[in-house]
Amino acid sequence: MSPRFAKAASRDAVHHPVFARFYARQSVAAERLIATYRKELLAGLSGRVIEVGAGNGLNFAHYPAAVSEVVAIEPERILRQLAASAAVRADVPVDVVPGAAEALPVKSEAFDGAVASLVLCSVRDVPRALGELRRVLRPGGELRFFEHGVAPGAAMAATQRILDRTVWPLLFGGCHVARDPLAALRAAGFEIGPYRRLLVPPKGPRLPPSYCVLGTARRPETDD
Repeated sequence: MSPRFAKAASRDAVHHPVFARFYARQSVAAERLIATYRKELLAGLSGRVIEVGAGNGLNFAHYPAAVSEVVAIEPERILRQLAASAAVRADVPVDVVPGAAEALPVKSEAFDGAVASLVLCSVRDVPRALGELRRVLRPGGELRFFEHGVAPGAAMAATQRILDRTVWPLLFGGCHVARDPLAALRAAGFEIGPYRRLLVPPKGPRLPPSYCVLGTARRPETDD
């Protein structure tokens, strides 16, 4: 851990060791499909970037050379250790540090870009986490997001809400499948840029977390 982040909380903000091991295996197995979306998510980024919920660091290999530094926040210890190993292999400098999305251990307006990749589903307080991302981005800075959320169809959306109230968060490390990332971004004061909806996987049965959105948002140049 970099000495610049030495004051970060010593106790892990999130502790899901069983899920972390499952996620690490599952995400690597799915990378043949997801890598294309990671490349699209990160293309064109430059300067200093903060990534929240970096997981096991699968985004790191796709950061473009114009990125001067990535500060990768990961609260779960097992995933953070895997991310640190991935950071060593990355082509851009990556600093993996502990911390929660709701209380980022970095200065305000310190980053040109931010990345939220399959993380807003599991943060405990989405408005607070997005408020923190807005705080640490410079005015006009860009947030790249790739998230799953509520389905457009009423039947699946109802199923998702039932799962969120019952077994899904318990089984999958606090994940929720019925959140609406676009609505949350707008409510947090971000200006929504280009985005597209997609199904993951694109073929086969539709699963509760299949309904994804990939796009960009910006912190306004001036705060109202």
